[in-house]
Amino acid sequence: MAFGPASRLGVALFEDTDPIDLWPSRSNEEVETVIRAVYKQVLGNAYVMESERLPVPESQLKRSEISVREFVRQVGKSELYRSRFFDSAPRYRAIELNFRHFLGRAPLDLEETRTHSTILDTKGFKAEIDSYVDSDEYQETFGENLVPYIRGYKTEAIQSLVQFTHFFQLVRGSSSSSLKGDLAGKQAKLNSLLIQSTPTPVVSPTSKGAAFRNPTSTLRTRQGVGSGDDGKVYRVEVTGYKANVVNNISKFRRSNQVFFVPYNQLSQEDQRIHKQGGVIASITPVN
Repeated sequence: MAFGPASRLGVALFEDTDPIDLWPSRSNEEVETVIRAVYKQVLGNAYVMESERLPVPESQLKRSEISVREFVRQVGKSELYRSRFFDSAPRYRAIELNFRHFLGRAPLDLEETRTHSTILDTKGFKAEIDSYVDSDEYQETFGENLVPYIRGYKTEAIQSLVQFTHFFQLVRGSSSSSLKGDLAGKQAKLNSLLIQSTPTPVVSPTSKGAAFRNPTSTLRTRQGVGSGDDGKVYRVEVTGYKANVVNNISKFRRSNQVFFVPYNQLSQEDQRIHKQGGVIASITPVN
């Protein structure tokens, strides 16, 4: 049985599902598969009734008049999307969901969310959707005919360990919906965390009593050597799920290793772990 992010962090379905691409020589069944995948991703795994589907953009995609990227754009700009994730949700909740739906990751930091808030203020809702679909990141990652997918737990999609932990506040498991069944409802999950640049516990959703949840407002501290300037220390559990480098005597070859890392060294430790072939299985504050 696999031991790593897929089995430990509740992302097995994302990890085991290949990205969906629409090839020029495609059957009607393949186009329909793409359409369903776009609805599922862009609408946050929510159920879409037949009457809610977008027949005109669907027909354009089937006739090769638009690309998958343009279909994603039209779903994002639709009243269906706007009513579910914009008009009825606070601004910063809407923005963090846009990152999940169109780029498959959590926002990097507060500045990134502020940039999108400014777009909403100055250019409006449709320009906000365009800012994701027309971004260099979207085009380099998904191109014209690849359906966006959840990727915020992958090394290439994150720039810091804090961002990695925030991803699990947006996606609690492969079956989770962006709104329905989420205890946070329509309230922003990351706003205060982004303001403080605070990492959150990342633990296995299958562990007894475990849950993806925000930390308390003040973390307990560890005193003494190595506690860090702000006194916050995190327990980082690493697995030997796969090796990214050739290393016959890797320190990550055992199934588990645990490190106690000061807050101000989390990003540096994240880079070191991935460089040496380790996979982070959990991040929790020291009690």
